[in-house]
Amino acid sequence: MIQAQAEPKLYSFDEFISWYPENSQVRYELHDGVIIEMPKPKGKHSNLTGALIEQLLIIIRQMGKGGIWTIPRESIVKPKRQQSGYEPDIIVLNQEVLGAEPRWESESIIQNPDSVKLIVEVVSTNWRDDYYNKLQVRPVAN
Repeated sequence: MIQAQAEPKLYSFDEFISWYPENSQVRYELHDGVIIEMPKPKGKHSNLTGALIEQLLIIIRQMGKGGIWTIPRESIVKPKRQQSGYEPDIIVLNQEVLGAEPRWESESIIQNPDSVKLIVEVVSTNWRDDYYNKLQVRPVAN
């Protein structure tokens, strides 16, 4: 006898944000309506991300954009697809247009492509999933 598996519940982006546990020690992303628990970054990944942030901050200052372009500790990017949301490893935001982000101050959500100067994803052993899922959604929503 073959037993049918139940389809996973699909979430909209807003349902995902409402569901997201406050002060969670675990990161989650929304992939085409399915909530995915993301593994906590390991040492090598964290060191590389930190080194990239250091270099980006130097370059941002050299470009005369210090205080204008910033790198927040956390954010959720809402791509054009309604049922997806991601926490990038690094995001460089333009403070000059960040005020137009209706959900930034209250929820750290970025949905306007003009707010984003750069998104960096450090890929690891699951690089195929990272590339497949995340490259499809760049740039963020219009």
